[in-house]
Amino acid sequence: QVQLVESGGGLVQAGGSLRLSCAASGSIFSISTMGWYRQVPGKQRELVASIISEGSTNYLDSVKGRFTISRDNAKNTMYLQMNSLKPEDTAVYYCNMKIRRLPVLGEFESWGQGTQVTVSS
Repeated sequence: QVQLVESGGGLVQAGGSLRLSCAASGSIFSISTMGWYRQVPGKQRELVASIISEGSTNYLDSVKGRFTISRDNAKNTMYLQMNSLKPEDTAVYYCNMKIRRLPVLGEFESWGQGTQVTVSS
């Protein structure tokens, strides 16, 4: 069993900062891609940022220069530093990891439970 636990969401004023964390626990051999997604009611979940095991990152255009994704491979943990937050960043944020439990097994995707981020104007 693998579990992803998120933390760090909350309410912040526009221009403020939050840091999200996502820790994976359980039987884990390796994690390739880690990513943060967000979803607002009535809209599709969208990819906000992703990072591969070697450290290369990718960002949604609207968060470039404001959000920074990082990972600690030794702790199987991922972070999202969110600065200069805007009301349009308000959403439920989900972490996602592509995990291999054993060398001989394929990867599977695991999701966190979601954490609410609310940015007031």
